[in-house]
Amino acid sequence: MSIKEAPLGIVVVAVLMILFGLTEIATGFRHQFLGISTSRTIIFTFAAVAIGVLYVSGGLLTLTLKWWAARLAILCLVADVGGRILLVVTGLYPKTSFKQIIAIGVGTAIAAIFAVYIGSKRKAFT
Repeated sequence: MSIKEAPLGIVVVAVLMILFGLTEIATGFRHQFLGISTSRTIIFTFAAVAIGVLYVSGGLLTLTLKWWAARLAILCLVADVGGRILLVVTGLYPKTSFKQIIAIGVGTAIAAIFAVYIGSKRKAFT
């Protein structure tokens, strides 16, 4: 199956994963995104960039339309969610405002939803 034959939903999710991952990488270096701030430590920078790379990798793997790659993409997303939770637990994602808490929760939920979506589309992968 080529990318032209892929279900639109899978392509959209994969592209969003790549875009969100690139945004996560940029946020890791800039420590700001849409009014949300992060810890300015080197540990946060490495962690956020690693999470972003996992997100981008998951998107690229999904675009291959291979089931083995989709399973790896799901693992990348699970690691992404786990990494976000660790950033919160360690205090590297500050919970200083309601806006911060909502942004962290929504971002984490989106990654989890993408993992479930990819898994639910098993038959679309070869």
